[in-house]
Amino acid sequence: MSVTTPLNDATAPRTLAAAGLPRRVRKALEGALALVSVELDNYLGAMLDEFEQELFRLADRARNPGSESNFVQALRTFRLNRSDLVPQLMLELEASLAALRAPPSAQGQASAATTGNPQVLTLVEDATMDEDGILREIASRQEGRATLAMHLLGQRFGVLAGSPAIDAARLPLGPQSVCRAMRTASHALDIGVESRELLFRLFDRMVMGHYAPVLEKLDAVLDREGVLPGLTYVPMRVRATARQQAHEAAENAAPGQAASRPRARGAGEAGSGGPGEGPAEGRQGGNVRRGGAAADDHGSGPAEPGAPRHQGTAQPRPDLQRPHTGWMAETSSAFEDSDEQADYQALQQLMAGRRALIGKLRPGQPGAGAPPLSTDDVFRALGTLQAAPEASPRNLMDIRQSLLAQARQKRGKGASLSQRDNDTFELLHMLYGQLEGEISRDAPAGALLRRLQLPLLRVALQDPAFFVRAAHPARQLLNTVAEAAAKWLDKDDFDPQLLPPLQQAVSHVIDKYDGDDAVFEDSNRALQAHLQAQVRRAEMLERRHVEAARGKEKLEVAKMRAGKALADMLGDQRIPKFSRALLNQAWADVLTLTLLRQGEDSPEWQGQLDATRRIIHACGHGSEAGDPALAAHIEGALSQVGYHAEEAGIIANRLTSSRSDEDDPASRTELAMKLKARTRLGEDSARERRPDLPPRTPEEQARYEQLRVIPFGTFIEFVTNQQGDVIRRRLSWFSPVTDNALFVNQRGQRVGEHSLDALARMIVAGQAHIVTAERGRLVDRAWQAAMRTLRSFAGRGDAPAITGDGLP
Repeated sequence: MSVTTPLNDATAPRTLAAAGLPRRVRKALEGALALVSVELDNYLGAMLDEFEQELFRLADRARNPGSESNFVQALRTFRLNRSDLVPQLMLELEASLAALRAPPSAQGQASAATTGNPQVLTLVEDATMDEDGILREIASRQEGRATLAMHLLGQRFGVLAGSPAIDAARLPLGPQSVCRAMRTASHALDIGVESRELLFRLFDRMVMGHYAPVLEKLDAVLDREGVLPGLTYVPMRVRATARQQAHEAAENAAPGQAASRPRARGAGEAGSGGPGEGPAEGRQGGNVRRGGAAADDHGSGPAEPGAPRHQGTAQPRPDLQRPHTGWMAETSSAFEDSDEQADYQALQQLMAGRRALIGKLRPGQPGAGAPPLSTDDVFRALGTLQAAPEASPRNLMDIRQSLLAQARQKRGKGASLSQRDNDTFELLHMLYGQLEGEISRDAPAGALLRRLQLPLLRVALQDPAFFVRAAHPARQLLNTVAEAAAKWLDKDDFDPQLLPPLQQAVSHVIDKYDGDDAVFEDSNRALQAHLQAQVRRAEMLERRHVEAARGKEKLEVAKMRAGKALADMLGDQRIPKFSRALLNQAWADVLTLTLLRQGEDSPEWQGQLDATRRIIHACGHGSEAGDPALAAHIEGALSQVGYHAEEAGIIANRLTSSRSDEDDPASRTELAMKLKARTRLGEDSARERRPDLPPRTPEEQARYEQLRVIPFGTFIEFVTNQQGDVIRRRLSWFSPVTDNALFVNQRGQRVGEHSLDALARMIVAGQAHIVTAERGRLVDRAWQAAMRTLRSFAGRGDAPAITGDGLP
């Protein structure tokens, strides 16, 4: 990967306004750039904060003065140029879009440099090769995570460029393009090679780690802009395997089951491959099919093979064990690549096992021989109940009984539900049963959750993918409402300003939904705008608390270094005990403040060290009269740390003479009492009162090491009582020096501090636990619990559960 811009031509346009593109093309590109800018802004800010902290840590842990000086210099330079990085990055991304219709020869040269063509031999520095390797690895990893989105974007950008499909190396706003822009923008920081490599590692973890969902959103934006609307991925069929032939035979024997499968959708809801594509095991590759009139305007290159979904039965994803760092009801992409077809087939098997067991336990169920209602009739009847929500039953089983009773009254004979519709009632009933155990009964949003039952039931009847697609719009709205009423929220965690938007979103669904999922999408879109505003406020407030905590850490570090410098100079020299106590308390505060304000390389710090040596010499070998010049210096220094003139004068006279502890005991006792009553610089009374704990056990040590490497923003649940109720707190920041961890609530308000040592012991004791990605979203967690119950009920306790998110 090259550090150069996509085009080496100096005359190439650098902005979309100067590129001379058609109006519709420029509008589409501006929308794409705006999306990427908004999506990356928060991640880039967090990356820069983390980079600054890492430089500080490296400087603090440096083993030799040369390395420490390099990191300190890099930190100073970074602080001066930090604000230039993000604007420069956006300019480079805009330049890549502006060059979309540049001559192929220039783009080919840039592509060769980008892909690191082994046939192109050049003399480069080792550092440049290392950075190229890092960025190439970053881009390749993200391309592998977003195969389908990259493939569709290549087609869409090819249309905008008036050329065949664009490959990954030249794709504007693709992972390689973003990495190139980051490489160029990083030079604005004017930091060394070692620091840049650290920056790229953080860029990989904190920015590009979230870029795959951005590519899917980008594909959806271009779809809405009319660039190949309805673009879909169509799997290619190969020679059927024995397992596939068995599936097809079962489908032919029971053709009604094919309609019960959820419709598969591509990235950004671009379209589907159709219901007759066969099971996932038969997919080996695929083509892109263009929909709409735009497909005829320009040709496209051959489609790249590759299945975008996991094949076969859903398998556990290792990265789902990562800590959960999202704010309340934030959209997560952790489960978006599960195989819906395989998940739904396994779900049907579990329900079949459950029905078989119930049939053995309760043979001859009433109504079993009654003719079933069609799904359309059930959907319309539920719509009637939805139009009068105040009269509808609260329990889904009551809704089912009321529905059948109305059908019997209308037809004059008994009625039943089809097997598929009955399973839908049962599954949603189980999901709501688990949610009831996760929410507070007195929460303001609890009633909204119950009002959503009927619209969600109608969604599930029409689209069974509701159960197996974590990113389904109806499921996202359910998760947002449920998390607003979660038990792990304290009374101060919920923002009252969020309740009206929640009520509006639920009311909009109840009033407008009649089979169109776009109603849920519209409600989600309006609600997410309020949620993002709340998240921005919480992040801003959290950032202030983190800055305050960092300031306390800097003070603590300065206090430790000043104390060490003073202890080294005192050594085992024989000076009066009271004079030594004054040095270790009053004068140590002077050294701490000087080091904190001026730094170790400053002449002021060196001057205070010289004064300290003179004080030690005067206390051990000076005369009783003292040194007036040194005494004046001490008085002035003590006044800066809050000592009154009288106290400062007494301390200065004592520190500039060699009087023994027996001289003037009355004044010495009075001064000692005054010093004891004073609050020292950086003193933390709560931390001083912490008891000394016994050594950590091996398990506690393992947890402690884990806590020292988890990312900032990880949520931790604390058990609050013997009933097992928990409250969720966000670990916003911790100090590797003082071991202190800062916690905030969902609104970014500071709620307390813990030491990592105490936190590790609480986790081992079961009083706290780290919230992982698969437990982050409340609805996903409730669905997993429902599936565990279903597995156990169906007699398959050892089988992998289908949780709607690809988890076992």
